[in-house]
Amino acid sequence: MEDTLSFILEVIGTVACAISGIRLAATKKFDWFGAYTVGLVTAIGGGTLRDILLDIPVFWMQSWWYLAVTGLSLLAVLVFRNLLVSKDKMLFIFDSIGLAMFCVIGINKTLAIDYPMWVALVMGIITGAFGGVLRDILINEVPLVFRKDIYATACIAGGFVYWIINELWHAPMLSQVACAATIIIIRFCALRFNLSLPVLDRTDPADEDVAPRKTRD
Repeated sequence: MEDTLSFILEVIGTVACAISGIRLAATKKFDWFGAYTVGLVTAIGGGTLRDILLDIPVFWMQSWWYLAVTGLSLLAVLVFRNLLVSKDKMLFIFDSIGLAMFCVIGINKTLAIDYPMWVALVMGIITGAFGGVLRDILINEVPLVFRKDIYATACIAGGFVYWIINELWHAPMLSQVACAATIIIIRFCALRFNLSLPVLDRTDPADEDVAPRKTRD
């Protein structure tokens, strides 16, 4: 049952992340190959870095279906272009779903090889967010995770929910579902109520009221 749930999470996460990448590539007028490449990198980028860091076989090299699912995601964007590309909130929806699914997968795979929970939490963030970082770099945008949007912070919250439930009730399936739900809910609440992290500014607002002193040579 757990293997089935993990497989479902991987399929949903791969489709969601691939569509988010392809959709952004479409707004930048990439050709089909470029859009496919961006979608594939978005879908497999985080998991690739995770597996390299954990020193385990890279997941997408074990099965061809990740490449196929990305191709089907490109087809879906071509067929439903008006719905998936023209609607601004569609990127947010797919991005949030992919983030949640891959965060759970990253935690699961790390715990399965007996790493402590704090390492699993970091790997969950990397799995969920790093593909989006690569996507934004490829389309020449500032990565979303480095802006004031609630992104990696949602993964941290979801990871702690996973940790607490698993410690108290030893219920892996409940932990996974609760983790994913927490991430998605936080992302949607941030959008609904316009929540964001503080921006690190190089100037102190108080300094703006002070006129610069004139100096002599």
